[in-house]
Amino acid sequence: MKLVVLTGIPGSGSTTVLESTLKKVDYVHLNYGDVMTEIAIENSIVKDRDELRKLSPETQKEIQKQAAAKIKESSADNNVIVDTHCTISTPSGFLPGLPQWVLEELKPNVFVLIEADPDEIMLRRISDESRTRDLEMYESIKLHQEMNRAASMAYATLTGATVKILENHNDQLDVIVDKLFEVL
Repeated sequence: MKLVVLTGIPGSGSTTVLESTLKKVDYVHLNYGDVMTEIAIENSIVKDRDELRKLSPETQKEIQKQAAAKIKESSADNNVIVDTHCTISTPSGFLPGLPQWVLEELKPNVFVLIEADPDEIMLRRISDESRTRDLEMYESIKLHQEMNRAASMAYATLTGATVKILENHNDQLDVIVDKLFEVL
């Protein structure tokens, strides 16, 4: 079976693209953070997802490993799309969303990056009243997408997976859904 990692920075439209694509394919959708939260709650480590960030790095690392193993197990009998962050922008720099210990367990087949023009992402973030997002300017958004590209190639080097970059432009959802469908 196939294990696909799908990622995109906030405002890229990756969630919208994924939701539309899942209507056309027979894949199990797993959100990495949700799987981590389920494991932590089952083990009485946290009560909700927001508490994950407050755990020690060692505990978070152990939960990440368990989540990767659980996702990999799901891919034995099902095609799986893992929705996660390729990199995480923090005040002190970028963090890898898929550290080596996660990649070693997951062994994905494909990394799919959903991207958009930085101007489109800025406007989507501003108009999305359902979220409270930090305001990022054009250059910061562009840099984050470039970091995702670099990180995904490093991840591919470690796993032997391929990397596919798909452009998600405004009013062209059907186009990108068709392209993602071809990848899957």
